[in-house]
Amino acid sequence: LLVGVILRFGVHVPQSTSDLVLSCAVNASPATLLVNVSGRFYEYTLKGEVSRSKGHQVQDDEMLRKVTFDPEVFFNILLPPIIFHAGYSLKRRHFFRNIGSILAYAFFGTVISCFVIGLIMYGVVSFMKFVGQLGGDFFFTDCLFFGAIVSATDPVTVLAIFNELKVDVDLYALLFGESVLNDAVAIVLSSSIVAYQPAGDNSHSFEGMALLKSLGLFLGVFSGSFALGVATGVMTALISFHRFDHVTKFTKLRDFPLLETALFFLMSWSTFLLAEACGFTGVVAVLFCGITQAHYTYNNLSPDSQDRTKQLFELLNFLAENFIFSYMGLTLFSFQSHVFNPLFIIGAFVAVFLGRAANIYPLSFLLNLGRKNKIGSKLQHVMMFAGLRGAMTFALSIRDTATYARQMMFSTTLLIVFFTVWICGGGTMPMLSFMSIPVGVDSDQEHSGSAVLDGSQRRNTKHESAWPFRIWYNFDHNYLKPLLTHSGPPLTATLPACCGPLARCLTSPQAYE
Repeated sequence: LLVGVILRFGVHVPQSTSDLVLSCAVNASPATLLVNVSGRFYEYTLKGEVSRSKGHQVQDDEMLRKVTFDPEVFFNILLPPIIFHAGYSLKRRHFFRNIGSILAYAFFGTVISCFVIGLIMYGVVSFMKFVGQLGGDFFFTDCLFFGAIVSATDPVTVLAIFNELKVDVDLYALLFGESVLNDAVAIVLSSSIVAYQPAGDNSHSFEGMALLKSLGLFLGVFSGSFALGVATGVMTALISFHRFDHVTKFTKLRDFPLLETALFFLMSWSTFLLAEACGFTGVVAVLFCGITQAHYTYNNLSPDSQDRTKQLFELLNFLAENFIFSYMGLTLFSFQSHVFNPLFIIGAFVAVFLGRAANIYPLSFLLNLGRKNKIGSKLQHVMMFAGLRGAMTFALSIRDTATYARQMMFSTTLLIVFFTVWICGGGTMPMLSFMSIPVGVDSDQEHSGSAVLDGSQRRNTKHESAWPFRIWYNFDHNYLKPLLTHSGPPLTATLPACCGPLARCLTSPQAYE
């Protein structure tokens, strides 16, 4: 913020008008202009509109543009390490114990929040138009898009404090799991809303077929990204398994931890590129690739590579998140097209609060009907309070700032992020004390991507989980883990007797040990 203030108001570049042409009669504003100067052609690129009142600030604006990044940098370079680390550092035991509730909050809760915020903001925008406070077009689809991007929670501050204080493990798992998955849901949901295109001249009218197409796009892109991420993770597990080393006489990767770590990193990064090339969402694919890598591939790596991969992605996540938050402060003053409207800002804060409430409280009530370990009212209040907005919300909002509506959304989103991080994040400790949330709880935490849980922990996790997970757990433990890793029971003990030769071929020698 301070650097942005200095750049905007404290530094002025001397204006030179000797090489500046102030008038050129062109009826359009093409992205690229070829200028014929005495038979020689020169290419000029459009950088943006300059109002007449700011004609003397061209050089200052040029300097501010130099500290402005292409929004695609965030999506293609900075977000993948953050999302991959979220999946790779997942504490799987507590995550899967609460998998049903996490999926409900992440999917149904995010959609509910999106539509609640969208409807409230549509009312606010209609009122602004009525009183003459709206300076451009703002459609219902824009309101839904705003609802989708501000429904992505990023409670990094709260979770850091929770981890330090050892707060209730179920509260930690619910918040962390929701924030990880709802980022993915918000990305696909926002792209589906943008893809909503009714037939006819009015592209913002309601049409059932266009709505079904957007819903189909949402399901198709999310499931495709999920499948691609899991497939790449499984492929990496097979490569790192070295199952046929004794047959092929290939050099074992485990003997070269640096090469093993590099291959692990490149396979993970290729997931993002492959998903984008296939028309899916790379960030979603990377998330599920990270979860799969932690569950299978990690157990096949050498001890050195286990430490290196964990520290590498932890460092990349730390650098990327800090860069994004630093850039947020800079952008508040360096961005050229801010639109701050007090009515829209106040309405947005109220809508975000009500959208979060509509996500947490009704779903918690319904989930408690089937949960043995109930989500208490105090935990619900903390989850409501801890719904911070951060890197994902910022990246989604800055990706498109071409229209008046998107510029107003971006400016308001910045203020929402600042408020939730400073006020809600900074108020976490007093909130925990006020709600009498116990701290110092022995979480019996599973280290992310750790070696295998002992038998008693496995049984506890299995019996504490929902029945779909118990079915999946048995299949994974008896067949997938022995097939893809060196852990789990030998396949000779789990497959039918008629599959004995195949089971002996596919079982790792370490599994017998």
